[in-house]
Amino acid sequence: MALDVPVPDRPPLTSSAAAEDYDDVDVQGDEYRRDELATALDDGAWREAFETWAAETTLDEEAWEVVTDLDLVAEFDFFWDSFAGRVGYHAPGLPENWQERAVHPDIESWETVSSINAGLTELGQVVCDVLGEEYLDWEAEEVDADDLPEF
Repeated sequence: MALDVPVPDRPPLTSSAAAEDYDDVDVQGDEYRRDELATALDDGAWREAFETWAAETTLDEEAWEVVTDLDLVAEFDFFWDSFAGRVGYHAPGLPENWQERAVHPDIESWETVSSINAGLTELGQVVCDVLGEEYLDWEAEEVDADDLPEF
């Protein structure tokens, strides 16, 4: 099932939580490369990833409206995880008070809540995949063992 909605603006990559606050990521120093990631997203990675995700997601328009009502896309965070050598991300989830804040508070199914959270996680992964496969060539910048001087 495809989600037929306009591509939202990309997230600003100025998350309220910095990557150093994440327990599951070891980012070396201050180099999150968010400016470079933002440029790649603006150069087409965001649109391509969103359209790829939307063509395959199980979210329907009503569930997506909850996402847009709560401006959850703006809460995505993408950053370079130098330890893992990949783009890392944190996807937003529905806040506990989402029913008070959303236009469609009548969605009460935990299955719907779970599918929204899972769908946002899937979107984050698709964005990382598109960035890594088609827009970033940062591995070429890393020092290879053959490049080290011999002693």
